[in-house]
Amino acid sequence: MIEIFTDGASSGNPGPGGYGVILRSGQHYKELSEGFRKTTNNRMELMAVIKGLEALKTPNQQVMIFSDSKYVIDSIEKRWVNGWVAKGFAGKKNKDLWMRYLNVSKLHQIKFTWVRGHNGHPENERCDQLAVAAGKRAPLLIDSVFEVENAK
Repeated sequence: MIEIFTDGASSGNPGPGGYGVILRSGQHYKELSEGFRKTTNNRMELMAVIKGLEALKTPNQQVMIFSDSKYVIDSIEKRWVNGWVAKGFAGKKNKDLWMRYLNVSKLHQIKFTWVRGHNGHPENERCDQLAVAAGKRAPLLIDSVFEVENAK
């Protein structure tokens, strides 16, 4: 079983933000994080899950993802995303990331566990630290799909 702990953050919504991920399996432990100059909290929550899954080198793994994002977990567990796909994501945000998630999720057997954010859960707290720090660390990446779709 591979455990993936995730969190996303943004300063302003939209604003600069980042994600943090911990991957853990037996004695193996790895942290991932990146920051973006303009994004949203929901995009970073979803990006954390995607990046965690994309970091897995072997397909068909049993994966438990721990997240404090009801947006991500409910969209998947309640199958909202399937309806969004069927309707071409009409009126829905983050199509690019949801399609990326759906592609990488096919490679593994995934279960989700919701954890209450900012409630002393050690891995969630660490992921939050990683996400916040990444959103403040230069140079910030460009979330080009988001910036193009939201250009005024």
